[in-house]
Amino acid sequence: MRRILAYLALNTETGFAQSPPDEIRADAERLSTIVLEMQRCFVLHLCKELAPGNVSFPQFFLLAYLDQKEVLTMTAIAQKMGHTTAAASGLVARLENLGMVVRSMARDDRRKVMVCITPKGSELVRRIRQEMVGNLMKIMEYLSPDEQKAWLHIYSKIYDYCQSKDCRSFTGSDIKRR
Repeated sequence: MRRILAYLALNTETGFAQSPPDEIRADAERLSTIVLEMQRCFVLHLCKELAPGNVSFPQFFLLAYLDQKEVLTMTAIAQKMGHTTAAASGLVARLENLGMVVRSMARDDRRKVMVCITPKGSELVRRIRQEMVGNLMKIMEYLSPDEQKAWLHIYSKIYDYCQSKDCRSFTGSDIKRR
């Protein structure tokens, strides 16, 4: 504690308190443990839900995205998933074989392949999302109303950051405090 107070005393000219790099690193390491454990809990359950239909995580994430967008080109899918168009085509082919999506050619350009989610695919996304909402509600009941709002605020801020950046290319210099 003395070390932190001494550090803060030395950095008062900036007008706001800064955490020492060692403390930020320790907090980041603790958060990484928490995030991994939370993902493990949610992913284990999600795995049990997806296994009966043989839908992989990347396939499910694509279905969830298609459920929001309705129709996407193969190029847009490849970009969103961080794959080549050939890899995205294989991902879509497996979902098509499961009856989760359909492919068609664009009216204005027959070279352009459009992908659309089917009712069966939308039903899987809806069912998984309902389950996730139920699990999140259980967690939120554990938190006070102020903690619930703070959690939503922080996650919204992180989400906005991820939407403005390519999350696969994080580097320490990309992250700036606001």
